[in-house]
Amino acid sequence: MTSRAKPKRSTTNDYARFYSITTRWHDNDVYGHVNNVTYYAFFDTAVNGLLIDAGVLDPASDTVVGLVVETRCSYFASLTYPDRVEVGVAVEHLGRSSARYRVGVFRAGENEARAQGEFTHVYVDRASGKAADIPAPVRAVLTEMRI
Repeated sequence: MTSRAKPKRSTTNDYARFYSITTRWHDNDVYGHVNNVTYYAFFDTAVNGLLIDAGVLDPASDTVVGLVVETRCSYFASLTYPDRVEVGVAVEHLGRSSARYRVGVFRAGENEARAQGEFTHVYVDRASGKAADIPAPVRAVLTEMRI
């Protein structure tokens, strides 16, 4: 097994858009900080929230949807309840049926990420589950988010 070097800590300049989240009481674990699994929920909420806010995602009725196929996260500093969080999102790769996002989690008002990682969607036809082209309106928004 090979070890992966910890990435350089990102800053707010490394992201195209931001999505605000407030930590919740139950996000804290027994060690008194936001549990690691919660950061993956932040990633999912921010990416999909930005697409919903842009008017290109209706999770209840779209026939082509993005499914998460890969995630990873590096942690640099803790968050806790109550914290206001800004989640930065940028598109690193845009393929025919997939998008890979760079995601950074920041305490509101800070410039350095508390955690950062990657989040990959593969777009599929909801009915068949087979890979599908990213819909044109989604692609337009993702193109604007490329860094």
